[in-house]
Amino acid sequence: IGIIGGSGLSNPEILRYGQEKEVDTPYGKPSDVLLTGQIEDVPCVLLARHGRSHSIMPTNVNYQANIWALANEGCTHLLVTTACGSLQEEMHPGDIVVIDQFIDR
Repeated sequence: IGIIGGSGLSNPEILRYGQEKEVDTPYGKPSDVLLTGQIEDVPCVLLARHGRSHSIMPTNVNYQANIWALANEGCTHLLVTTACGSLQEEMHPGDIVVIDQFIDR
């Protein structure tokens, strides 16, 4: 399972047997090193979308490289998290939603 998330993924307690793996792809470098290990005995690969130092702006994220790197590492499923605002007044901070539209600039 590949997990793409925010800078909080650098918490060392998330993965058991965690190791860093630097990779390159046909699309260039992914956002950061891959963190491989296990969560509840399930092999997982974590990737910080904006880099662990949060140095990559959303419009500069190399999404193709990120997805390719995780697929090449054997990930057949991806979980991707994001935090954002909403234009809908009925959505409140802390609500969990599945979006079908996303405004990026």
